[in-house]
Amino acid sequence: MDARDGDGSTEEYETLIQTTDVELLKRAWRQEKAAPEILKFETDLIARLTGQIELVEENVEQDAQSGIDPLTVSLYQMDLDRTQFLLRSYLRIRLQKIEKYIFHILATAELYNRLSKQEKAFAKTCLVDLEKHLEESVLSKLPNNYQSIFKQSMISEENDMVAKPQLDTFVVCKTNYYLGHIQLEDNEDGPSDDRANQRPLEEPFEMEPDVLYFVRYKAIKRFVEEGRIDLY
Repeated sequence: MDARDGDGSTEEYETLIQTTDVELLKRAWRQEKAAPEILKFETDLIARLTGQIELVEENVEQDAQSGIDPLTVSLYQMDLDRTQFLLRSYLRIRLQKIEKYIFHILATAELYNRLSKQEKAFAKTCLVDLEKHLEESVLSKLPNNYQSIFKQSMISEENDMVAKPQLDTFVVCKTNYYLGHIQLEDNEDGPSDDRANQRPLEEPFEMEPDVLYFVRYKAIKRFVEEGRIDLY
């Protein structure tokens, strides 16, 4: 049954793409774009939006063929295009992070579990292709001690060739709640994420609602994951 049949048809049609879900998608897009690491995939939200988009596409096509006011149809199409742009951009940002940090993500259970089913399949396929390319084009031509994808040489103790997200990156953020006892750290000219060169600041950091802050991501990482802090 067409959602626009009967009284109140306009209001029903306008809620096919729910404002709430679109706003949630905008927030997820901002969070993913600003965070240095990959965040948890919004499975339920993306599933709902995908279904809503398919339904609205069908209704817009029917309107265009049935002689509905072209201006009305174009307005619905514009809203649909905006939502599709956000969705594609959200997914593209995540794929770019997977490609950039593929070895680290696949080796870290916490990060790997944040991926969707399709992203996990993409990561595994990408890994196979990348390993094959590096082996054929570079590694096979190097001495045996330097043929590792993960280490500069076989005597290295750590995987020093694996790219990792820089959690020391500064981000712009805001919260809708009062958050206290956030422990910041001072990096004493040491390398990024080197905890041996970091010391806690004397006073815990506090965040007031609706105030923009510029802080290191790792200090607020837990609150971002809990949905209590928005990134910008």
